[in-house]
Amino acid sequence: MKDVNVGICGLGTVGGGTFNVLTRNAAIIAGRAGCNIRIARVASRRSRDDIKLGDVPFSTDIYDVINDPDIDIVVELIGGYDAAKELVLAAIAKGKHVVTANKALIAVHGNEIFDAAEKAGVVVAYEAGVAGGIPVIKAVREGLAANRIDTIAGIINGTGNYILTEMRAGREFGEVLKEAQALGYAEADPTFDVEGIDAAHKLTILASSGFGVPLQFEKAYTEGISTLTPSDIAHAELLGYRIKHLGIARRRDEGIELRVHPTLVPKSHLIAQVDGVLNAVMVDGDAVGQTMYYGPGAGDEATGSAVIADIVDVARAVASKSQQRVPYLGFRPEAMENLPVLSMEDVQSAYYLRIQAFDHPGVLAKVASILSEHGINIESIMQKESEFKDGRIPVIILTHTVQERQMNLAIDEMEALADVDGKVVRIRAENFN
Repeated sequence: MKDVNVGICGLGTVGGGTFNVLTRNAAIIAGRAGCNIRIARVASRRSRDDIKLGDVPFSTDIYDVINDPDIDIVVELIGGYDAAKELVLAAIAKGKHVVTANKALIAVHGNEIFDAAEKAGVVVAYEAGVAGGIPVIKAVREGLAANRIDTIAGIINGTGNYILTEMRAGREFGEVLKEAQALGYAEADPTFDVEGIDAAHKLTILASSGFGVPLQFEKAYTEGISTLTPSDIAHAELLGYRIKHLGIARRRDEGIELRVHPTLVPKSHLIAQVDGVLNAVMVDGDAVGQTMYYGPGAGDEATGSAVIADIVDVARAVASKSQQRVPYLGFRPEAMENLPVLSMEDVQSAYYLRIQAFDHPGVLAKVASILSEHGINIESIMQKESEFKDGRIPVIILTHTVQERQMNLAIDEMEALADVDGKVVRIRAENFN
């Protein structure tokens, strides 16, 4: 069989996992690829004593991989934006195919990278960038190619899902975050995970692949989980819901919704039952209906599995000297649509509201009247026992679906009431019917 030479740039968690799996399962992978996939060079800022490179050449200069004329596929696993972009574009300029696990790179610079790759006639593959070892990009681009996809939603950040799972036991956000950092689930600076930026990178890619629109990360709405309290999580449970940090992309006639935020999901829905660091993505197609993709969203060998799946796809094309089989984002460039990303004010959702009110006669009537004036129907209402000695009580309301613009106006009026203390807590709710 023909040899296809691979150069790995970056020997961190994913790079190490990719090297180990590609080495351990070389015979199986060759049988599936129809060619021998040979690791011809590895480059990383530092070596790892726990990874036995054998006779594979190692360098601390990642450009040694690109400049090696024998390398067919460059595997970019260094992460970040600028250095990774320069590396990938340099590889493309030399006519080399690229496999990456870098969701931030694709979400922010993907349009430019795919344009360069199209002109150079090379492949850029990125399955491992979204949901780790779950082959969701392949499912959306290939398995569901017959479908008009209307909704993609899911848990696409394991750190946030772990924190919310542990908070169901009544634990505070800060306490669980420290535990997640100690376990290696969260970075020392957890901002990307807990504030939804990481999930927005992945959602941007999923939306483009599912809807056939350009990558538009800068227009994604992001809201984190750092302000959630155990009481809100407990109230949601009493209402029959579970709070999950979701990425939601929805196609509508006037544009697409692209948003990441805490979301109430019915406890009976499969997404609500995904706990810990696991990921799950729901895709709703007009022909197939709802499908779900579930599994490890991170990890060395789990993510390495997705990297190698892309390497196999590219290696088949290299070995057979054929053209790229699947467009970068699932649609030919001329078939892409410039649909606008809708403002959050145009999003439609049901809402969980927590109102801290003084226990005076007529307060509930005033709140209900404001909601009614803005066309907002109440599905359920709970008045909890006071946690304060001054008579303030939490009033919990679950509404029917309404446009966010109407809810914003109603919340402004409620917060202006003399009997309402502080800000109204608002969490969106989705039934995914």
